Amino acid sequence: MDDDTAGASLPSGPDATKRRVTYFYEPSIGDYYYGQGHPMKPHRIRMAHNLIVHYSLHRRMEINRPFPAGANDIRRFHTDEYVQFLRSVSPDVLAEPSFNRSQKRFNVGEDCPVFEGLFNFCQASAGGSIGAAVKLNRGDADIALNWAGGLHHAKKSEASGFCYVNDIVLGILELLKVHRRVIYVDIDVHHGDGVEEAFYTTDRVMTVSFHKYGDYFPGTGHIRDTGAGLGQNYALNVPLNDGMDDVSFRSLFRPIIQKAMEIYQPDAVVLQCGADSLAGDRLGDFNLSVKGHADCLRFLRSFNVPLMILGGGGYTIRNVARCWCYETAVAVGVEPDNKLPYNEYYEYFGPDYNLHIVPSNMENLNAPEDMDRIRNVLLEQLSNLSHAPSVPFQTTPRTAQAPEEAEEDIDRRPKPRIWNGDDLESDNDDDAIDPQYRTSSTDNQTSVNTEMRDVVDEMDEEKTD
Repeated sequence: MDDDTAGASLPSGPDATKRRVTYFYEPSIGDYYYGQGHPMKPHRIRMAHNLIVHYSLHRRMEINRPFPAGANDIRRFHTDEYVQFLRSVSPDVLAEPSFNRSQKRFNVGEDCPVFEGLFNFCQASAGGSIGAAVKLNRGDADIALNWAGGLHHAKKSEASGFCYVNDIVLGILELLKVHRRVIYVDIDVHHGDGVEEAFYTTDRVMTVSFHKYGDYFPGTGHIRDTGAGLGQNYALNVPLNDGMDDVSFRSLFRPIIQKAMEIYQPDAVVLQCGADSLAGDRLGDFNLSVKGHADCLRFLRSFNVPLMILGGGGYTIRNVARCWCYETAVAVGVEPDNKLPYNEYYEYFGPDYNLHIVPSNMENLNAPEDMDRIRNVLLEQLSNLSHAPSVPFQTTPRTAQAPEEAEEDIDRRPKPRIWNGDDLESDNDDDAIDPQYRTSSTDNQTSVNTEMRDVVDEMDEEKTD
């Protein structure tokens, strides 16, 4: 394997050890609560921040409290009706008949419950990502972090997959005010569908998503979904299977991102670091270590391009905190000690009290020959982009040109689920991970693996036609 610090720099400048890093954190973020048994716990962000402080990483960064995103900021992507709903809904008014149909229309109530302070939570998350973009736009920082961001499933006019406001899209729209091209990279175990959909028809944003594909939420992200119109070939999807480990992930991530950076030559990079791709996640089925996950950040950092780093999924909260703390250390260019410093949540990290986790011995269902074919197809897709698209600054659109969806019967439209509704108790993660809480089980691993083989077989058939 190559040296961990190896990378490739664009002509913009050689790799450097030190970076100017700015960090956004809202102290109240951990107070928001999705509800009893819900797997999404904002408390994990407070746990990560606590580790960051006790490792003294905050001394190496500029610390910011995000300015809450206003309704007009959020409307840059989301519809007026949806934003107004988020502003007005609360647990107290759910029983009112006028809100019943609105819940169905905006997909709120199951995966995406209404909880106390919902809109304030959205404002904090989006405010951090918009603020991070502003810092990069002004040249005040080289890297900007917002672990409360990365909510990649939210759509233009509906919530999805625990996400209500798509802070990533809002952050990218802010970056596009100054930067001609932005590349978005997503390493969450779930497909980054909301971001891909928002920029599917433009060449100003390239989206690259590495995710589990098959009988799995949100069900999108086929390798042949490549964009439309001006955005043709600017959406890249890397469909993966259960058991993805560090070596296999790196063998796909590095060559694909290397080629994308060379061909597309982005002016800024946005990395979504969903931690549900780690080993042992309650809803994920990958087997990455913290170092393997962070290797993606380390590689993108080496290109010396303005970089926004965001959170995302992650449901074994002690491991989420470990991961985002370590990735903050990678961002500032230090290697923290594996033994955790004493902190307010020390008991969460027993019995070893280490920063790093040991992956399990689960089987890697990603066959080498399948990965070779996936890699080759995507590298060929990138080769079809002859040059980086040029955009005159004076015609930079104020909003992304997201495709308009046709109206559907909202009562008949099926809603994919990320969580089956079973109770995920134990905020301190002490309980064992029960297979019934996963979005897939060992019973359907064979069918998912067969579906993945069908995908790569289709690719071979197309090349011979």
